[in-house]
Formats: sequence, C-alpha cells, structure tokens
Amino acid sequence: MQYYPIFVNLEKKHCLVVGSGEVGKRKIQSLIDSGAGHVTIIDTRPASAELKPVVKLKNVTFECREFNDDDLDGKFLVIACTSNEEVNLRISNLCAEREILCNIVDQPDKGSFIVPATVKRGDLTVAISTAGQSPAMAKRIRRELQENFGDEYANILTAMGRIRPLMLGLGLETKENTAVFRTLVNSELLDTMKAGNLDAAIEILKESLPQPLHANISELLDGLV
Repeated sequence: MQYYPIFVNLEKKHCLVVGSGEVGKRKIQSLIDSGAGHVTIIDTRPASAELKPVVKLKNVTFECREFNDDDLDGKFLVIACTSNEEVNLRISNLCAEREILCNIVDQPDKGSFIVPATVKRGDLTVAISTAGQSPAMAKRIRRELQENFGDEYANILTAMGRIRPLMLGLGLETKENTAVFRTLVNSELLDTMKAGNLDAAIEILKESLPQPLHANISELLDGLV
C-alpha cells in the first residue's frame, strides 16, 4: 500500500488512544507534543506511575474501563494499541464506517494511516516511511539522519522564522523576498551556526539582508550561535 504523506494540525482536535502500554505511552506523548487539543486515554488497567504526570494535564482524560463504541463520538483521530486483536479490529471497522483517522499499532493494513519514524530538530521534522514493510529499516534510516541533522538546523529555522515577518514588513515584491531567503539557505550560515561562529554569521546576514534590517541582526541571532 502506498500512503499519502501529510502533516496534520491537531490544534483543537480531540484524539483517542485505546491502550496505554509501552507503545501507547509513546503515542500519547507524541500527540501531546504535537499540540493535540485533547487526548482521551482508555485502558482496562489503571494508569501506570510513569503515565500519572501525563493524565494530570488539563487536556488529557484517562478512563480505566473497556472501550465502548460511543467513545469515538467527536473524535478526529484514533490510535488503537491494545493487546487484544479483536478490540483493535473493532475499533478499525468503526473508524472506517465513521471516516475517522485511525492507526492500529503493529497492524498498519487495518488502519487508515501509519505513524512514520521521525527526526525532530526544533521546527524541522523529517519523516521516514517504508509503507509498513520494514519498521526496522525506518529506524535505521532515522538513526542515520539523527547523525547528520544537528541542532544547527533547529537554530537556522528559528532565525528564518524571525527574519520572515521583518522581510514581509518591508513591503518588497515576492521575488525579492524569495531571493533573500534562497541566498540565506544557500549561504554558509548553517555551517557557521554549527561551528558557533557568531562573527561569521553576522557578516552573512549583513551581506544577505536588506540594509533596513541590519539593525536587527543581533536579535535575529540571539541565543542561536
């Protein structure tokens, strides 16, 4: 099966996780880290000691009981990771009927989406999928990417995020803004950030940014180099 790659905005969305074992805990944390509006957790076992700080969050609800069909009401996304295949299949079928995004952990063909292996560096997220054929290979590729993508990628994206509104505020034409950002991306700025060379980073910004923004260079690099 070929999957359509997509990044989903979970803000104000209600998500459900059925099962809170080791895998379930990772899925729950990933939803919280991704800004889910609310996460409901259902498990027949009480919340583990490791999970208790999570269930105290305002946007998390934990219910110690069996899954019920109406638990899907109002849910945007569902993850089933119980040890009971019958329950997982039931959840899968119900989500398919209601057109709810559903992931069945370890059984990708029974859900509507899979969760790829990811590498995160600040606002940079690199996702790796093998279409469910080899999670082990996806993990290997992730390790290799982790070695090649350091914190400098997070820092340069933070700098770009600071520069963008200032550039737009100058009222230049789109092609001029595009040229500036292309120049920055193709410059040595990333390498200077990796090396922690503040003076070199300042010079690159002076050469690349319009004169009116030169007074902002120090704040643009604050805490990044």
